[in-house]
Amino acid sequence: MALSRPRARLRPGRRPAPALTALAAATVLLAACQSGGAASSASDTSAKDDGTTITMWTRSPTAVFSQTLIDAYNRGHKNKVRLTVIPADSYQQKVGAAAGARQLPDVLATDVVYAPNYASKGVFLDLTARVDKLPFKASLASAHMKTATYQNKIYGVPHDIDLSAVFYNKALFTKAGLDPDKPPTTLDELYADAKKINGVGGGAHGYFFGGACPGCMLFTTWPMIWASGGTVLNDKGTESTIANDAAAKVYALYRKMYQEGIVPASAKNENGPTWTQQFTNGKIGIQPMGATVLQTVKEGPDLKVGVAPIPGLTGGASSFVGGDVLGVSANSKHAAQAWDFISWTLSNDAQVDVVAKNKNITVRTDLADNTYARQDPRLATFNKLAAQGQTPISVGFGKTYNDPNGPWTSTVTDAVFGPGDPGSVLQRHNGAITGSLSNG
Repeated sequence: MALSRPRARLRPGRRPAPALTALAAATVLLAACQSGGAASSASDTSAKDDGTTITMWTRSPTAVFSQTLIDAYNRGHKNKVRLTVIPADSYQQKVGAAAGARQLPDVLATDVVYAPNYASKGVFLDLTARVDKLPFKASLASAHMKTATYQNKIYGVPHDIDLSAVFYNKALFTKAGLDPDKPPTTLDELYADAKKINGVGGGAHGYFFGGACPGCMLFTTWPMIWASGGTVLNDKGTESTIANDAAAKVYALYRKMYQEGIVPASAKNENGPTWTQQFTNGKIGIQPMGATVLQTVKEGPDLKVGVAPIPGLTGGASSFVGGDVLGVSANSKHAAQAWDFISWTLSNDAQVDVVAKNKNITVRTDLADNTYARQDPRLATFNKLAAQGQTPISVGFGKTYNDPNGPWTSTVTDAVFGPGDPGSVLQRHNGAITGSLSNG
């Protein structure tokens, strides 16, 4: 949010520049920290439940999810995990400062898009030997594992999964004369359905997006580009490839829907905190959002929620797989105890009886078909998308895409709301995005 769904997973912080500066400044200090020797050897695979108090940090959007797991762990173990919740807007700055001062907690959760940066800067302890011993290693969410791997070493494991999907209001579909069991499967169908819903009255609109939230926009529009055969950046995460026909057509559609009033005027200035509110109030027909919205929605006569994959221009489907990874900090003196907690969060008991039970997506593909997913077909859709979606990897992701002063913000703003055709806008801004990515 990069980014923001209600949990704002991909939403950029409002003051990211100081945060990124702090993290960059901590890089040199981290080298000194590492040279002094980590509190635990990378070859150590032990896990201890001996009554130690373990400290953990997480961002505010992930607080409820993390605390639920912690409460379950604390009830059944001698160790106790103590959680500190840090506002999302200041998380990067806090981590950067603590890393430089060697004052990180034992366990650190981070947005998956920042994992490559943390791994490359030495924030996390090398967990390769420990992860290799997990009998279900191969079933761990591949996108998260890929982002937490740096130079063939594993520095984190999946904590929670959020992914983007089309949410649609079946009540408004019915009012508009649409089949509530047939969500759009192409962007042309999405436009046609949204336009019909826009005419039902009662203050309802066909579509909504967070136009001033760069993370929200990439979280929900990049899957449209992927499903259309386009790309957004190269495999190394050092070059932008957003200047392509598929992307131009996606943002042309967004511009069209906004100009035609299918999207409320407020979308232009929506920067994340309330970007799901109109949908959950039953006033929006279709809106791509994060899967975790399902946990908080209260359905009623005016809101019956359906979910579907995000389609491409002529079909296909994709998703931005976000969420958080969990790692042991490089300065932890309780790595074995921290690993006891982290490995437990990946266990069958935790993933099914805590994560899935609370309408979350399991981070293990071998547990996707669980009793709770079978009870709600929407969860099954999410689990399927978790295997189909993508998570872009770039050390420079945050400053490039999540910073409201970064090049992506001006790119997507101009493409949707500015003058000139979206294709030309993307061409004009592409070099600035690449410049930011290549500088790490």
